[in-house]
Amino acid sequence: MEKNFSHIAMKKKLDRADKALLDILQQNVDLPLGEIAARVNLSPTPCWRRIQRLQEEGFIRRKVALLDAEKLRVGVTVFVSIKAGRHSRDWFEGFRDAVSAMPEVVEFYRMSGDVDYLLRVVVPDIKAYDAVYQRLIACAELQDVSSSFAMEQVKYTTALPLDYI
Repeated sequence: MEKNFSHIAMKKKLDRADKALLDILQQNVDLPLGEIAARVNLSPTPCWRRIQRLQEEGFIRRKVALLDAEKLRVGVTVFVSIKAGRHSRDWFEGFRDAVSAMPEVVEFYRMSGDVDYLLRVVVPDIKAYDAVYQRLIACAELQDVSSSFAMEQVKYTTALPLDYI
């Protein structure tokens, strides 16, 4: 179970070295500890302790590998806008569970405005997307589903801005 440390994170003021560590780790978590420590002007042991503290305090949620979508044959990105058919807790929970179980859905947001939900779906081609679409419309009563295919990825990053902490 993932722990929520947001209440701790709000109380803790990060210093320059903490922010530098977060920036470095967002770019490449595989750098050797000695290199990371040198970049933030710390010796390895205090650097390691800071990284451990940042993890314990929830600033670092987890470490993952970023995979190449093209090599995995899921290079087609589809943004799916959904207007819900209903707005009850039971409906949402069923819809959330069904969508969360679809591996092709890599992002899932509840929205404000004209669209209720926005999904980012990755698939190899239109035929594979149609199969996802069929599963999607079968899982819940939906008022409208609109799909937009990304033509080109202009910017993609997993790095978050650090200027607001």
